[in-house]
Amino acid sequence: MNTRRFGTVAEIMVRKLLKAKNSDNNAYDLTLDNQRIEVKFSRALKKNTETITESNVLEQIKLAPNENRAILDKDKFNTPFDCNIQQVKPHEFDVLYYGVFFNDLIYVFKLNSKDISNLNVGYNPTQHRGNFGEGQFHIKNTNINYHIDNLLYAKLSYEQLSQILTNSAKCSII
Repeated sequence: MNTRRFGTVAEIMVRKLLKAKNSDNNAYDLTLDNQRIEVKFSRALKKNTETITESNVLEQIKLAPNENRAILDKDKFNTPFDCNIQQVKPHEFDVLYYGVFFNDLIYVFKLNSKDISNLNVGYNPTQHRGNFGEGQFHIKNTNINYHIDNLLYAKLSYEQLSQILTNSAKCSII
């Protein structure tokens, strides 16, 4: 799934995981106990190693699908990837649930909006030139350990995700 559809899956997953409610406000995704919750996720994919040129364009198209580039959890430290957590507007929410979908596991992290600039997540408050109040940070093979050690909320298998999405019996989180 691409972009918005993928984001919707992540929102449903977090909503069900937290037992939160959908927001009536477009500025954030969910609510729970009067907290405004934003959800941002990305996929861990091997970085493209070649620039697209006229001579390799067809080969690059064949290599582009996520199935060809998906990274396993066990390879997270030694396979270069870059997950961009973008369009982050800390003034619009209280808590950010963000994470990474690997080919075999999902990491869910939790970060309070007031801590985004203070913690070592590499938050850049100006995502686009001249844009203020909307930023981004990256999760990479070189810094994912910081997120795991300091901000991990849950680690889910896809079987657990299926149980969460189908409201099956309570699953224990890794």
